[in-house]
Amino acid sequence: MHTTETRTLTFVEELREQRWDDHRYYHRSYVNQSLHLLSACCFLTTYALIPVNPFLASLFGWIIAMWPRQIGHVFFEPREYDEVNQATFAHKEEIKVGFNLQRKLMLFLAWLTMPLLLKASPTFFGTLPAWTDAATYTHSLGVLWLWLAAAGFMARTLWLCATRSVQTGLAWFTKIVTDPFHDVSIYYKSPGHLLRGERLDPMEDVLARR
Repeated sequence: MHTTETRTLTFVEELREQRWDDHRYYHRSYVNQSLHLLSACCFLTTYALIPVNPFLASLFGWIIAMWPRQIGHVFFEPREYDEVNQATFAHKEEIKVGFNLQRKLMLFLAWLTMPLLLKASPTFFGTLPAWTDAATYTHSLGVLWLWLAAAGFMARTLWLCATRSVQTGLAWFTKIVTDPFHDVSIYYKSPGHLLRGERLDPMEDVLARR
């Protein structure tokens, strides 16, 4: 009996595959691509701020860099059947390696509750020095949002390591960290397409691989 063995992907190949799936499944809208370009530039600014002021970097990353990225996904990505990839929106959400819209909603709800919890407990239940004014409150909030980002990424990474493979988890973590650089490299032309009145990427690169 003839059997076909599936070759195991290397780390670099799996990273490349995750990036490819992310692009073709979730970034058809030129508006979304352009917002990802803006977000990527903001995240690169965040990276530059980390060694200088990690707390300011946390505030900038969550407030300035994160929102354009998620607005692009929620409001501008088409939800109808994807003819290019021959997949429904529900199927794409189900197979997403990282944070699908439901997981992102949970993460953002946690993000929104942090300021309220810090107001209610100035020491955040004994884990931080008590804030006494606007400056120390903002500093503590930056610390909490930094913790939340780290916890969210590590939790998803460990989940993928446990349920899929260690390589899959590490590839996804690497993808997330390097996404700003990658987004700039592939979406820098997207604003030009919008200016020409184009709404959706025809995904000719996807069709060429069929």
